Amino acid sequence: MASQRSSEMSSAAAALLATPEKVRLRIGIGAAIVLVLVGLAVAVLVTALGPRGEELTIEPDAAASAAPTATIYVHVHGAVAAPGLFELPQGSRVVDAIAAAGGFTAEADRAAVNLARFVEDGEQLGVPVAGAAGEATGTPGVAADGRVNLNTADAAALETLPRVGPAMSARIIEWREANGRFTAIEDLLAVTGIGEKTLEGLRELVTV
Repeated sequence: MASQRSSEMSSAAAALLATPEKVRLRIGIGAAIVLVLVGLAVAVLVTALGPRGEELTIEPDAAASAAPTATIYVHVHGAVAAPGLFELPQGSRVVDAIAAAGGFTAEADRAAVNLARFVEDGEQLGVPVAGAAGEATGTPGVAADGRVNLNTADAAALETLPRVGPAMSARIIEWREANGRFTAIEDLLAVTGIGEKTLEGLRELVTV
């Protein structure tokens, strides 16, 4: 009987000794869970209170969309209703320039004008009178008054000028192709072989 009681007391004592360890384990697990929950709560709070990204709205470039169309100036003279200097949109054709000048007059030689050709800034566009000399006779690059147009004349027309032979006409055309239109008769001085004396001899015979 005493032995049995002793055994029961040992079991009870062991149970009592084991209880604090289990309690400490449970407390440790509980504390870890609490720490995790607190960490999550802090993360959510920081996210909620932190700065939020702003939406970026891209507006169309009003300045680019409203860019003005480039313009050119063309001098129209000859057999048109209202000769003068006209401002036209870049990319205009001869038909647009003549329309700006009020259209052809009754005596205009319409067949002598290429209405589909593009006009260029600074161009002088002459409309010949029917039966007049120049382009009306089928000579390309020759105005109604007989002057040779440095910007449209071919080699044959250029060679009708004094002191201008095949070599000189070729240089004039090469300069025109490399540099664009002649904007003034004085531009001839930039062509190799043409000096002041030659220019003075051509001044009244050519136009641009």
